[in-house]
Amino acid sequence: MFKTLSLQFLFGGLISLVTITNPLSKIPLFVTLTRHMSEERRANHAKWACLYAGMIMLVCLLAGNVILSVFGISYGALRIAGGFVVAVLGYRMLFLTQDPGMAPRPDSQRDDYAFFPIAMPGISGPGTIAVVIGISTEIAELSSFAAKSLAFAMTFAAICGTSLGMWLVLRSSVMISERLGHAGREVMTRLMGFLLICVGVQFVGSGVRTFMSGS
Repeated sequence: MFKTLSLQFLFGGLISLVTITNPLSKIPLFVTLTRHMSEERRANHAKWACLYAGMIMLVCLLAGNVILSVFGISYGALRIAGGFVVAVLGYRMLFLTQDPGMAPRPDSQRDDYAFFPIAMPGISGPGTIAVVIGISTEIAELSSFAAKSLAFAMTFAAICGTSLGMWLVLRSSVMISERLGHAGREVMTRLMGFLLICVGVQFVGSGVRTFMSGS
């Protein structure tokens, strides 16, 4: 049981988070905002952006159930709403022609973009937050404390793995951008979009089941 639970929350969380954050789609944003920076400052931005994003996801994981109880939102409602958000983001990535990673022009009066807009909403946007809170509701519904602790640890590992993967992509953003080109980024974005739609549908289905069971 515990082995299955570990695999479910580790790999399920990792796949969901990597898909929703879509590291390759953040390359244009990062490259645009840091193009006038030195290599050292660019590396520092990549590090802090991923740390900030990881902390945002961890806070959502820890406080997700508290937020729901304060606003009187049921687990089923959250999963259905989160599923729609994720599916709509996936639809936009799959069907829209413009590059979803296009960044605004950098502000000449600012020199720090790590938290905003790279970490939030770039990496940890509404879809990412919805996914993490959705996972937190699944953890809360587990029957035993040991199972909850294991699921939380595996989800935390998935968040760390996602942040690490994002950091590796951002650190290599210039090289990856040159190698992939516009066509390569578009193919990867549309593939991630299709996977996001699948994740969203799964969340909606889980929410409907929760409503039907009366939870």
